[in-house]
Amino acid sequence: LSDAGFRLVSGGTDNHLMLVDVFSRGITGKVAEAALGKAGITVNKNAIPFDQNPPMVASGIRIGTPAITSRGLKEADMDAVGELIARALATPDNDGALATVREEVERLCRKFPLYPDLQA
Repeated sequence: LSDAGFRLVSGGTDNHLMLVDVFSRGITGKVAEAALGKAGITVNKNAIPFDQNPPMVASGIRIGTPAITSRGLKEADMDAVGELIARALATPDNDGALATVREEVERLCRKFPLYPDLQA
């Protein structure tokens, strides 16, 4: 995400959560949350320090990794996840582009099923 020009509010990831300033790229947290939801990626809008937007709009998104690490994704896979997020946020109002990202998210999820032992 940093490579795509997004500011990580804490400067990086100290734990399983990260706060990303999307407003510096002209997107509100509310818009980013909705666009990523259409792309099959769940995040929450979140206020950032000294946020000028109201909390229900927000200037950031909070991203957590427990869901994807539970699936078995590793550090090397996070680049792909970050790229998918960045691509979705590059065109947050383009439903066709978000659908394409969603297909790639679904393909990635199939590679890392929640319950691999129950697969046929």
